Amino acid sequence: MTVTPTREDKFSFGLWTVGYDGADPFGGPTRAPLDVVHAVEKLAEHGAYGLTFHDDDLFAFGSTDLERQKQIDRLTAALADTGLIVPMITTNLFSAPVFKDGGFTSNDRAVRRFALRKVLRNIDLAAELGAKTFVMWGGREGAEYDAAKDIRQALERYREAINLLGEYVTDKGYDIRFAIEPKPNEPRGDILLPTVGHALAFITTLERPELVGVNPEVGHEQMAGLNFASGIAQALYQGKLFHIDLNGQRGIKYDQDLVFGHGDLHNAFALVDLLEHGGVDGGQTYQGPRHFDYKPSRTEDESGVWDSAAANMRTYLLLKERTAAFRADPEVKEALEAAKVLELSQPTLADGEGYAELLADASAYEGFDTDRYFNGKGFGFVRLQQLATEHLLGAR
Repeated sequence: MTVTPTREDKFSFGLWTVGYDGADPFGGPTRAPLDVVHAVEKLAEHGAYGLTFHDDDLFAFGSTDLERQKQIDRLTAALADTGLIVPMITTNLFSAPVFKDGGFTSNDRAVRRFALRKVLRNIDLAAELGAKTFVMWGGREGAEYDAAKDIRQALERYREAINLLGEYVTDKGYDIRFAIEPKPNEPRGDILLPTVGHALAFITTLERPELVGVNPEVGHEQMAGLNFASGIAQALYQGKLFHIDLNGQRGIKYDQDLVFGHGDLHNAFALVDLLEHGGVDGGQTYQGPRHFDYKPSRTEDESGVWDSAAANMRTYLLLKERTAAFRADPEVKEALEAAKVLELSQPTLADGEGYAELLADASAYEGFDTDRYFNGKGFGFVRLQQLATEHLLGAR
């Protein structure tokens, strides 16, 4: 089966992904650093359309203005030569020692002010490069000890920061939206806004909620034991899926950042079906970048890095193909009808019906036969899942 990525697929990679040198908490690097120009050229060669980065991925923390501009110019030239774009930018508020207790929510007020200045500077760069989305992952915004952080005040400082950033892009006229990236833990023991649901609730408190959405990551939600496809469905339902991070995760453990699909493959199938086809009812799909936030295994050399980048895109395209076949299968359509999946889109109340009419309808309660659901006709969910499995395995 031949699947070749094209720019129309909107596949993008973080510079920190293909540029990962293999270092982890228990061992140093296993690969040499990857130059940004080389990264852009190789991604273009493999069919990607976009590159994303933190500020500190492109130029080292503490770089002089001259050093910073030199790297920006090199990136800009490489983008022009290859046609790649920068659809998203983010800011590193987690690696440098100054951020050991967070950026926006550090107990130290001076650190919070420094973090805001760092982000504002990178927003200007995002606008300069044409990025439309600014992702915010608060990896150090949290605590290990309950007594160490007043969570209510931390959330207020988080809110204060995002309100300021929203005011800034509005006053500057920048065409930029913000996307909060949830994660439950690691590197902090507990991170603020740990899941999609927490982030969606927090967004409602902001002064400009229309400017802020979410950037969910497969592994982050699955680290919390949650169903990623379900979380994405809710983000789409609320019009808040501004960006997405795709990778693989195998269960509730550390953040593995595996290649997309090299984890819960069934959920990856459901996710691609949702993003590409809108799920069972053909509802809202996702139009943004298919962004891969993974780490090539530290066991690999550079050729393995590019093999893994290609594997992300190939797996996505194979799943896209398999989900299209699933949706076109007449037996699947019959099984969906038998399982009453499409009936869920029918309003429970009739047109103009309220509680008075519902209470007056004896068939809804007094005459309703609950006994027929014992040993009666089932929903056939297992059969439906088996059909999905067979399409996933290429058996149909």
